[in-house]
Amino acid sequence: MAGSSPCASCKLLRRRCAKDCVFAPYFPSEDPHKFAIVHKVFGASNVSKMLQELPVHQRADAVSSLVYEANARVRDPVYGCVGAISYLQNQVSQLQMQLAVAQAEILCIQMQQEPQLPTHHMDLDDKSVLMPSNLNTLPQFINFGSSSNVMQEPLKRESLWT
Repeated sequence: MAGSSPCASCKLLRRRCAKDCVFAPYFPSEDPHKFAIVHKVFGASNVSKMLQELPVHQRADAVSSLVYEANARVRDPVYGCVGAISYLQNQVSQLQMQLAVAQAEILCIQMQQEPQLPTHHMDLDDKSVLMPSNLNTLPQFINFGSSSNVMQEPLKRESLWT
């Protein structure tokens, strides 16, 4: 980096930025916070070793990952990225449950709007099917699987969202 301003890491570490500085391509001087947080969590020496052990084409992705992980660790010192991932997985589970409830409610409404069909019994030789006379009967419970912590209760006619 001879002749131009030093990279963010060399600036923070108060050292001269060499031409072959491993940090320069990934920590530009315009974004000093990026290196500061990575340095705070991982240390400059460790980051330098990691980058030098990687092929050049993988280093940018590694730096992005280090920055993300360092930010997560600063926000949540105990769990870091794992805490963020767990939170997102929990959100996905809750949304899946809400979707299942909404689909059950839609099914209930659709079944209530279908016309009443009479029971139709035929001989076993006939290719007709035995049809129930009342399609408005619904299962009393929604089953979300045994691993769910959802209390199973009968479907109610009022909106589930109020």
